[in-house]
Amino acid sequence: MMLTALPSWLLADVDHIVQIIRERTSARAAVISIAGSQLLTAKREPIHAALVLLAAQFGTYRRERVQHAAAAAELIYAATQTHDALVDEGERRRGQHRTGTWEHPVALMVGDYLFALAAGEMALSPDARVINFYSQAVMRITEGTLMPPPPLFPLEQGCQQHFTRIRDTHAALYGAACRAGGACAGASTEQIEALGVFGEELGLALRLTQELHMFTTSNSEQQPITTMSLPLIFAAAQTDHARLLAALDTAAPNEQAWLRSTVQRYGLEPTQSEVRRIISQAHKMLEHLPAHAGRDLLAQLSVAVAHQSI
Repeated sequence: MMLTALPSWLLADVDHIVQIIRERTSARAAVISIAGSQLLTAKREPIHAALVLLAAQFGTYRRERVQHAAAAAELIYAATQTHDALVDEGERRRGQHRTGTWEHPVALMVGDYLFALAAGEMALSPDARVINFYSQAVMRITEGTLMPPPPLFPLEQGCQQHFTRIRDTHAALYGAACRAGGACAGASTEQIEALGVFGEELGLALRLTQELHMFTTSNSEQQPITTMSLPLIFAAAQTDHARLLAALDTAAPNEQAWLRSTVQRYGLEPTQSEVRRIISQAHKMLEHLPAHAGRDLLAQLSVAVAHQSI
């Protein structure tokens, strides 16, 4: 739980954002219940909303000025996760494309509905730049999602394309949330940019920790590995990359077991090193911000992400 280190007053403001979202969606229960697994579940912390509030410390912090930007970030995240149901990574990896009607029209409609709710929240924000920050992030998320998965080999090409893809699909919204918070609080242009870069680095590191957990948590052994990840790319440089790629497309227990053990042997340590490097880059961006309790809280949050990678 990354947010537990935050002060009680800030956690109370995060809870207030969650309540706003529940109020917005309570009148549409029949629609939102379909996407209930993606919206403010007990298993997921509202990290994007928290980042908006934290970034708003670098200016004049008033909850009522930043709450709509924070709610919009969580609604956008829920919308993108709902739309993820429409993308089959295995098909894209093999160069196949769906034709005909959408296989999941309900997910498409619910995702669009959540985007519409997010747009309503953006419109209530006091700074018009919030709309631009989030719209740019959504465009990047869409473009990144439609990109083909990176190759497993060669290593340099695989890493470069994987970083590009997850910067768009995962890190972009973290950066937008930080920029939006700074703008709503009246932070300077330089501070807003530093906050945005920090957010993207944090989002990238957080996604890599999630990829590590695919191979390290007890629950992970019950799920077949079917998606591309940085640990896989590192492992492919040390072993039979063709077999690793084939193992991604099979549920055969023996191949999945070989894939998992191979990645655990060759892919975890270099990925953990990448997380530490990226967190270090994020900390450098904090040096552009004034000494402030908010800066310390952002640093603590990034340290919590680094600990998750261990």
